[in-house]
Amino acid sequence: MTVISSISKNLKPTVFWRIAEDIPRSLHWFLMGSSILLPLAIWQLICNFTEIKPVFLPSPLDVCQAFIHLWQQGLILKDTWISFLRVSLGFFLGAIVAVPLGISMGAFASIRALVEPIMGVVRYMPAPAFIPLLMIYLGIDEPSKIALIFLGTVFFNTLMIMDGVKFIPKELIEVAYTLGGNRFQVVRQVIIPYVIPNIIDTFRINMAAAWNLVVVAELVAAQTGLGKRILLAQKFLKTDEIFACLIVLGVIGFAIDLSFRFLARLSCKWAVD
Repeated sequence: MTVISSISKNLKPTVFWRIAEDIPRSLHWFLMGSSILLPLAIWQLICNFTEIKPVFLPSPLDVCQAFIHLWQQGLILKDTWISFLRVSLGFFLGAIVAVPLGISMGAFASIRALVEPIMGVVRYMPAPAFIPLLMIYLGIDEPSKIALIFLGTVFFNTLMIMDGVKFIPKELIEVAYTLGGNRFQVVRQVIIPYVIPNIIDTFRINMAAAWNLVVVAELVAAQTGLGKRILLAQKFLKTDEIFACLIVLGVIGFAIDLSFRFLARLSCKWAVD
């Protein structure tokens, strides 16, 4: 037993397996690049050395050519911009409701008791199931798509923000009261600054759901948008265009995620490494 313990003490953890520690920047960028290039290389090898038909699995080069073709026609840029506007408006409207409501539910048990039960029931109803009702109430144009994104994100945003407020250390609130602060000052000067990093992380997580919902809405009823472009490509078996649109969706999502991270670093330096 003594020998084993002495050997374990002499063994130093490698850079790769450090727990809760940063890795060198060079290794960080190498691993990030590998996460993109390695799957692409495997994808290309599968296409080159198997008999899978391009209609089932187009090569990365075919997908790149399809993207260029869509770009030259002006379709990919137009569809991306329209989908982005739908997501932005629906998510923004949901955020306007979710932030004050989530903070209020987290800060005041009375509001939480009043709102949380019904919200807990509604959030388990799949948002796409509301599409028929939204089309009846709002038509097949933009309002129904924006409303779907609103419904699909507002409840989760609210409850996650509420949880962030609930876990604020009570010592901070007690100190604020001791220093003579009233309820409004405690909410404005203690709770809101403390929960801002949580709000940004909540938006980062639920933005993915917004993009899922806009594609679903565009698959059902739309004349433009990335979802509609995917549906048209499916009808004509243009698998390369489907892959191109999916990659565009992934790149957009990654860019939005990086934007939220940058916003967190910019506005919440005390809470970000």
